[in-house]
Amino acid sequence: MKILELMQLPPDDHDLAWLQQALQAAVELEMATIPPYLCAMWSVKDPDSPVFSLIRNIVLEEMSHLGLACNMLTSIGGTPAINTPAAVPQYPGGLPGGVHPGLTIQLAGLSCEALETFMQVELPESGPIAFHQGMTFPTIGAFYDAVLAAFGNLPAGTITGQRQLSLSDSPVDLFAIESLADAEKAITTIKQQGEGTSTSPVGDPGDPAGTDNLAHYYKFAEIYHGHKLIPVGARFKFEGDAIPFPDVFPMAPVPPEGYPVESKDFDTTYTSVLDKLQAAWKTPAGKLGPAVGAMFTLGDLAVQLMQQPRPDGTGNFGPDFKLVSGS
Repeated sequence: MKILELMQLPPDDHDLAWLQQALQAAVELEMATIPPYLCAMWSVKDPDSPVFSLIRNIVLEEMSHLGLACNMLTSIGGTPAINTPAAVPQYPGGLPGGVHPGLTIQLAGLSCEALETFMQVELPESGPIAFHQGMTFPTIGAFYDAVLAAFGNLPAGTITGQRQLSLSDSPVDLFAIESLADAEKAITTIKQQGEGTSTSPVGDPGDPAGTDNLAHYYKFAEIYHGHKLIPVGARFKFEGDAIPFPDVFPMAPVPPEGYPVESKDFDTTYTSVLDKLQAAWKTPAGKLGPAVGAMFTLGDLAVQLMQQPRPDGTGNFGPDFKLVSGS
């Protein structure tokens, strides 16, 4: 069931079955944001660029959100679908579940147009800069609020803490969900890292790094505006240090059919990553190490594609993130 449909059901119907469907939708939603963000990051020629670092931090947090959604689902008896045709996002296309209808997500290199799309994906319900008014569809934040409320209504003992995966000494912050408090911590983390709070653009208000730890919307906006976001009096403005727009590989938007020949090696590795993630959450004592190891090879394959001009002269190839048949 789509997020839009799930959110239209009355709260009294938000039972265990509803929550399992909602968390699978959350898995698919988090999966959908990672490939376009990765393409933007990989297209930056200089990996030491501040822009590369900003996007990399966002990608790592999105990977954490995906893992937390999987942990929440397995802890209440479900199994996330990760490597199925229905779960793997298709590009160009909309966000899964009816979130932000009319918004088309493409796989392409970093550009102002791409940043505008990313900011729409991460647009806060409220905050010091961006506001929603008269929305006719659920925002990501509102959806996670409903998920948390459903967790709070579960009968005692429903959260089992089974098949939980965690990562230590890793930039991907993934922890086990063994209680309602853990679920609340996970959802708060996902919301604040994506949107900030109602009064602050900071992704973690308790982090002493302050505005160096902005929520995703504001990080993308810094790149878009070319300046860091700083407090100016009682407001926040993009008037801080300059953030130069980096040199990028001219990756053209990937067509719906993808690149069956050019992206084959990338797709084979991508499918292997998804297969290993699926296996990790299906197994009682699953491990993420094999998936993480395979993931590191994706960047080199993507950059190789981004340096190959398309025959029609409209830009360069890029990874199409297709699931290899037979998975």
